[in-house]
Amino acid sequence: MALPAPAPDRTAVVTGASSGIGAEIARDLARRGHRVTLVARSADKLAALADEITSDGGRADVLAADLVDRPARAELLDRVAALGATPEILINNAGLSTLGPVARADAETEMAMVELDVVAVVDLCTRFVPGMVERGRGAILNVASLAAFQPLPGQAAYAAGKAFVLSYTHSLVGELRGTGVSAAALCPGPVKTAFGATAGFTEEQEDKSVPSIMWVSAEEVARAAVAGLDKGRVVVIPGVANRVTAQLSYLAPRSLLVPFIAKTHPGLSDAGLG
Repeated sequence: MALPAPAPDRTAVVTGASSGIGAEIARDLARRGHRVTLVARSADKLAALADEITSDGGRADVLAADLVDRPARAELLDRVAALGATPEILINNAGLSTLGPVARADAETEMAMVELDVVAVVDLCTRFVPGMVERGRGAILNVASLAAFQPLPGQAAYAAGKAFVLSYTHSLVGELRGTGVSAAALCPGPVKTAFGATAGFTEEQEDKSVPSIMWVSAEEVARAAVAGLDKGRVVVIPGVANRVTAQLSYLAPRSLLVPFIAKTHPGLSDAGLG
């Protein structure tokens, strides 16, 4: 099922659009002729991206919002409508990760991560999908992760949250069949963005913990994501090595896989728990 056709009064809402994969997806959609609504906390970064898209002949609106905040999420649909735009595409990209063992985790930080990675996805889908179904057209992309396919000691709640997003999206696809609305889950592997540093990884840890063949650029991830959504794919995993890894994760016995990850994950290397 193809993406809805672009039109001046239609928009693609992209969360987490201030940098990385979200910014690249916004650029890709804009190049395809879609008006984009950029959502993230950093108004300055969003404005710079909007200026870039506009200078390239596209149209971009900025809605600064902290999607960890439930009232802010509740207002988002009305704020989009106030722009004179109908949300035809929803890209649930905003997310974060923590790093380290549960035994040393900060409860408030962990809850904020689950709020953004899991609850916000459900919240925004629940608010945006009804209008799409009513109009008989629309597309949703929920950004999960390669981590959705396996437990991940050292990032336990993050991996579990992404597994939720993947399962939720599969169910959403089943519910939307025949409505004219499509949904897909994007499951990228390692990408060189600010995401890892924000989680607490050093560049050296990232390079040592992941084989170089698995790294995919944010631009390539975005192209694969938008193309996959346009082609009606349910799960998009950019990069051949990452697709193989996802399959192997299904087959590997957890009794062998989990201890190996716990022993090698950089989030546990200095914790005395791996």
